[in-house]
Amino acid sequence: MNKGKLAVLVLIAAAIAAFFIFDLRQYFSIEYFQSQRASLEAQLAAHPVQTAAIFFAIYVAVTGLSLPGASLMTLVAGALFGLLWGVVIVSFASTIGATIAFLASRFLLRDWVQSKFGDKLKPINDGIEKEGAFYLFALRLVPAFPFFAINLLMGLTSIRAWTYFWVSQLGMLAGTIAYVYAGTQLGQFKISVGLVAAFVVLGLFPLVAKKVLDAIKARKVYRNWKRPATYDRNLIAIGAGSAGLVTTYIGAAVKAKVTLVEKHKMGGDCLNTGCIPSKALIKTAKLVAQIGRAKDYGLKSATAQFDFAEVMERVKRVVAEVEPHDSVERYTGLGVECLSGTATITSPWSVDIALASGEKKTLTTKNIVIATGGRPFIPPIPGLRESNPLTSDTLWDLRELPKRLVVLGGGPIGCELAQAFARLGSKVTQVEMLPRILAKEDPEFAEIVTKRFRSEGIDVLTGHKATSVRSEGGQKTLTVEHEGVEKTIAYDQLLCAVGRVANTEGFGLEALGIPLTKQKTVEVDEFLRTNYPNIFAVGDAIGPYQFTHTASHTAWYASVNALFGRFKKFRVDYSVVPWVTFTEPEVARVGLSETEAKEKNIAVDIYTYGVDDLDRAIAESEAHGLVKVLTKRGTDEILGVTIAAEHAGETIAEFVAAMRHKFGLNKIMGTIHAYPTWVEANKYAAGQWKRSTVTHGQMDFLTAFHEWTRGAGGFGAVVGKLGALLGDKRKYY
Repeated sequence: MNKGKLAVLVLIAAAIAAFFIFDLRQYFSIEYFQSQRASLEAQLAAHPVQTAAIFFAIYVAVTGLSLPGASLMTLVAGALFGLLWGVVIVSFASTIGATIAFLASRFLLRDWVQSKFGDKLKPINDGIEKEGAFYLFALRLVPAFPFFAINLLMGLTSIRAWTYFWVSQLGMLAGTIAYVYAGTQLGQFKISVGLVAAFVVLGLFPLVAKKVLDAIKARKVYRNWKRPATYDRNLIAIGAGSAGLVTTYIGAAVKAKVTLVEKHKMGGDCLNTGCIPSKALIKTAKLVAQIGRAKDYGLKSATAQFDFAEVMERVKRVVAEVEPHDSVERYTGLGVECLSGTATITSPWSVDIALASGEKKTLTTKNIVIATGGRPFIPPIPGLRESNPLTSDTLWDLRELPKRLVVLGGGPIGCELAQAFARLGSKVTQVEMLPRILAKEDPEFAEIVTKRFRSEGIDVLTGHKATSVRSEGGQKTLTVEHEGVEKTIAYDQLLCAVGRVANTEGFGLEALGIPLTKQKTVEVDEFLRTNYPNIFAVGDAIGPYQFTHTASHTAWYASVNALFGRFKKFRVDYSVVPWVTFTEPEVARVGLSETEAKEKNIAVDIYTYGVDDLDRAIAESEAHGLVKVLTKRGTDEILGVTIAAEHAGETIAEFVAAMRHKFGLNKIMGTIHAYPTWVEANKYAAGQWKRSTVTHGQMDFLTAFHEWTRGAGGFGAVVGKLGALLGDKRKYY
């Protein structure tokens, strides 16, 4: 910190300290004003300008230093100066004081905060730059938290000082008038109709102001569109994946008139190309792997003969068996109109649908939900797209097992499919640009999976960047670069699994001006609304979690907010989101990882339990894996859990419930878990926390106590150990 900033900081600290050391707060009370009322009024009558100037200066100092007392001074201004002059004095004094606090915060803290947290604050900075004045005006008009906090926090942003001044002046004016008027009534020191009315206005004003602001914002975005007099539907959802299905299910359940439009297949990616077929394939591959480990289960030998085409036909049958759950027939029976075709949003309240039959249909609707999902991302690697690589969408058409398979990508999809194909007999090479596979998990969990992969014959190449794909003379090759050295990998099939991108093109977003994020997902607010309050987006179309269960989760919020938002809106809650990578061992996660805790400077305690010690794991010859629990420092409050083990996806459910319903490790420790089960691992992990709370003093006291009860020690020793216990904070374990 330079000398100028240090001097300013010392002056501000000294002024605030003096306020409390000399108990100046006593002068900012109704009682003190009542006792000095006559004197103040006499001073005002004798020296009106001087008195007003002193009051003005004190008000500026109080708000500039963010001291308590501004609200009382506003009431006093009304009592002393009356409505007109009270409003003039307070309006300008409060704005000047607020701007001083704003500038002080900017001068002392902004550079440090932006340099340390600039990447995380960038969305806020972008929002402030885009419409900072409106945002500040809304905060001033609807004070959700104290004005002094707005002064300090806005100083950390990029909003211009002059903009801050005039917007604050306007935004605080209505509230100032209401407070000063209340002061004019309070000056009479009696309950009056005017006083009651003033406080009623103060109570209702934020609610009314918020409604007015919402109406202004809506009017601005809708100004170029003509609203229909009536609507054909209450809600139209575009996309019949998990998000669209749940959206319309809820709408139909509450008797809204809803339409679901899907251009491809009901059930979306999850049913047709994602969750269901991949888990069916993984199950067969796991069975083959277990048969290959026959000796581990006490069998002399066992072999499995299979035809890959039949394996893939089984996958197809599994999809067909689940299909009725997501079918047109089922949803039609529930009250949902299901249309097969391509939807285009033509206005905030109308959707054109090009039906599969060739007909065209236009529907008006009160609300629209964008549930268009995502698709595999093909990176711009020279020759890759031209090589027609497999993706998680297209590999299900395979009927011949690739002898040599390259899997490009070390995320969950790439890992699951790499292991499955390796177990079925492919020679698999997995290429990941980052230093480890499963990069979102802590390193030890990535290492557990990597070690298992290599033991099963998968060539895991981390830190390798794919640079080109070639096909010459029937030979297909991938060139990768590692630490400056190039390597060529020959293959028969290449599976591109480097991530997914949202489907946001081709259905009218561009014409309506609905903005996208830098990740090319639809930009929504905390209620899942786009810039049009009646158009919502959910699931993979918005991220950040591309899971079926989060798609369903967001669909609930969108449908309820769309249909009932005029009465009550719900902010989407991502606080407890679990996910599972279905490799063997499975890797399940909820909440923080240790890596994320360090990046966010969150103080945590960490407790681990090795699954190699679990009786059920030993009985099943699957005694490998780890449970890792992060708690808030010094408590049993769970902040995050990662499990690598057999059935980790099921085992983690107890921790998900604990985090969602706010019970900690102590209650997990006190819960009966059936024996022998995999979920006992949770109790043993909680036991690690419990042991950490026991001190040397407690154990010494218990030793002395039990010796005394056996007659092997004196009572004095017990008392002595009890005294030592009271001051002993050393951990026993």
